[in-house]
Amino acid sequence: MPDLFEKLYNPDVLTCLANLSSDEVFTPPDVANAMLDLLPQELFADPNTTFLDPACKSGIFLREIAKRLLRARIPDYEERAQVLAGKKRRGTPLNPSEERFERHLQQVVDHIFHRQLFGISITELTSLLSRRSLYCSKYPNSQFSITQFDTAEGNIRYRRISHSWGKTGRCVFCGASRAQYERAEDLETHAYEWIHAQNPEEIFHMKFDVIISNPPYQLSDGGNAASALPIYHEFVQQAQKLRPRYLSMIIPARWFAGGRGLDAFRDTMLHDDHIRVIHDYPNASDCFPGVEIKGGVCYFLWCRDSAGLCKVFSHQGQEVEVSERPLLEPGMETFIRNETQVSVLHKVLSKQEPSFSTYLHAGRFFGFHTRVDWLDEENGRLQTADGKDTVPVKSAPDADHGVKVYIHGGECYIEAGRIPRNTDAVFQYKLLLPRSGNPGGRVTGKPKLSEPGTCSSNTYVVALPPDRPFTREEAENCISYIHTKFFRYLVAIKTSTQDNPPKAYAYVPVQDFSHPWTDELLYQAYGLLEKEIQAIEQAVAPL
Repeated sequence: MPDLFEKLYNPDVLTCLANLSSDEVFTPPDVANAMLDLLPQELFADPNTTFLDPACKSGIFLREIAKRLLRARIPDYEERAQVLAGKKRRGTPLNPSEERFERHLQQVVDHIFHRQLFGISITELTSLLSRRSLYCSKYPNSQFSITQFDTAEGNIRYRRISHSWGKTGRCVFCGASRAQYERAEDLETHAYEWIHAQNPEEIFHMKFDVIISNPPYQLSDGGNAASALPIYHEFVQQAQKLRPRYLSMIIPARWFAGGRGLDAFRDTMLHDDHIRVIHDYPNASDCFPGVEIKGGVCYFLWCRDSAGLCKVFSHQGQEVEVSERPLLEPGMETFIRNETQVSVLHKVLSKQEPSFSTYLHAGRFFGFHTRVDWLDEENGRLQTADGKDTVPVKSAPDADHGVKVYIHGGECYIEAGRIPRNTDAVFQYKLLLPRSGNPGGRVTGKPKLSEPGTCSSNTYVVALPPDRPFTREEAENCISYIHTKFFRYLVAIKTSTQDNPPKAYAYVPVQDFSHPWTDELLYQAYGLLEKEIQAIEQAVAPL
């Protein structure tokens, strides 16, 4: 039998464990404990309370739960165990009282690890890491484990799962692409057992009081990071099927505004008054030091037997703003992250002005895709939006190629007769807003004046008044408006990703563009308080 007391005091290497990727972020111990602090602490004193982590990576949640369960049953176990461990190192015999304590502690440990703690690992590697964290041995049936199981996995299981391919070539459970994830037996499939089970309660054949986790966030679909397929919501929804008493998960905050595959999840979550607490980190590095996750992260507490307002903790560096409110403000369709945003937005929307989104058209407005395939230094082909054709372009204008096309990374020139859509707008003043923005700092990219005789590819969203074209002066004044922090603050409320389609500008009001705009004019026009002004100034960087 190993020395239980020595095993209980290993150095905490999990505080400095590097992340496998931004899709699988390891949870720091302090964050795991902050999430456990949300739970009623009497749960840890009940020897019948059961806990599940359905996406174990480092085993941190189960390890920290084990510590709390032990402290609840034996408050001074750490101090007493240290004393006994010292005596054993010195070869000093234990007295009868210490021997009884040793037996009692082992009984409590056995009960906790066998009857109360359960996990499902996301990979074979993380199953070994999680078992090492919890049992002090990657094989809990070995002599080195602090509690003995009959199997090599204990209560932390890992199964290699295959995706279930549908007729569309995607997994019917998680949406993974068959072309990318149908792999050889020796390669990781990323088919996570928890979200590939039709009946998750059959995995351990039991219900759980608490489900707590930091699930994988997304699956690559072969494109860039912005096009990756979110899967974290699948873990949340699967957990809710089991109807635990409490559910807590830390996930990207992109669901606040919906987006790819998240609109239904957002709608369900925002209308669920069983979500009683949310901690929101717009800057993910405030929660996960050194990790960048566009749009930030959040963790929440869902209570099966309790409904009401949600207590929202909005974190900005060391500052925390606390409010208690519905997740969905009246008249809104997205989660508003803090009370200052709520206050500013109410003042703006009370004027019932037209939305700037009515000016905006998706980037394929002129019928082009994003990039040009250059054949040589002078000639290239620009793909049309439908993907069925390409149009010849030049790197410099000539007698035939007189229309400038603003594209990703520069410009090219095209024949006027080869523009697929909205040719009238080619010869008007308009604005181009980069579709890809920055959810922190600047929020949007720099707008571009698109003069008559120009158009753009899918890289840009096109801004045109719905009733008549801009004059040059109006277009330039509109650019001054876009440059304001006020404008971009309202965009940031609506979106939490780097993708800024027209709907991202829904909360931005249209202004009178007969004159330029500054933040000072806008703050005065909407009667903003000094607190609100300071929040805008601090949240948005100069463009």
